[in-house]
Amino acid sequence: MAFLQFLDHLIPYDTFLNDVAARVVKMLKTDSADPEYVSQRKAYDMFGRANVERWRKQGKVEPCKRPGKLEYRTADLRFLQRATQDYFKD
Repeated sequence: MAFLQFLDHLIPYDTFLNDVAARVVKMLKTDSADPEYVSQRKAYDMFGRANVERWRKQGKVEPCKRPGKLEYRTADLRFLQRATQDYFKD
């Protein structure tokens, strides 16, 4: 049986894979109702205006310019939402 070693304990590889698979399934179910693109206003509502503006300033997300409005890919915003943020970097 294979094990993964972490700093504080060992975890059987099968347990690790099952936990990862369960988390992926949960994320897929949560994100399945998301539209492909959301307007800037909706992005601000869903993820917070400060977050969206910071991600855009840092070049982590680019809006898609449509006639009369800006839209963001929801998958990109979800990815950034789940990523660990370093608020002390510019």
